[in-house]
Amino acid sequence: MGSAAMRWAVLLGVALGGFFDGILLHQILQWHHLLSLAPGMADLRLQLLWDGYFHALMYLVAGLALWGLWRAMRRSEALGGARLAGALLLGFGLWHLLDAVLSHWLLGIHRIRMDVDDPLVWDLGWLAAFGLAPLALGWAFLRRGPPRAAVGGRTLALLAIASVAAGAWALRPAPGADVATVVFRNGLDPAQAMQALADAEARLVWADEGFGVVAVAVAPGDRWRLYRHGALLVSGAGLPAGCLAWSRP
Repeated sequence: MGSAAMRWAVLLGVALGGFFDGILLHQILQWHHLLSLAPGMADLRLQLLWDGYFHALMYLVAGLALWGLWRAMRRSEALGGARLAGALLLGFGLWHLLDAVLSHWLLGIHRIRMDVDDPLVWDLGWLAAFGLAPLALGWAFLRRGPPRAAVGGRTLALLAIASVAAGAWALRPAPGADVATVVFRNGLDPAQAMQALADAEARLVWADEGFGVVAVAVAPGDRWRLYRHGALLVSGAGLPAGCLAWSRP
């Protein structure tokens, strides 16, 4: 894989690939959750909670990779622009390759699309577009040879900002919407959940049968108040009931 800087850049690309999948597929398109097909995980509350854990893990991976790149830069091992782009693309494509092989086919914890007759077609198409194509492009960048100029601290700072922004997107309300998805702790009864919403000045939009997952209209600045009343996860994306129906037990 080359220098330590190269390995850390590939790892950062893996984290960015994870953010891309989690934000686009879990939240925006809502085609699947991380553990949609995992045994014993039919509870929507658990599925959304593990989506949150997944994003937290990607934060840790990105932070570790950025720390490694910074240390490499201090040892004058920083990559040139083309090789840095190639390493990031390799990591991005590698994430999608591993996700397809492990998550889709070996472990079977989810597929790209859960609501289609032939999920394999979507698995293969997604792998080709976001796995194999970035791998080939990244390899082409790396074959350009040694860089003439090394990437400095400004580029590393931009990568750090991009990584933080990617992870923070999950907390951002949808444009023009004030709907948030709330996952309450296990054992919180509907009356307690409704009291929590009242305390946060939130209006109920949709709820699952046990009030473990609710969609509420709440001002972005007030959604953090729900954490004081039994919420385990509060998302700004908003998940209308129709989009959640396929994943309900």
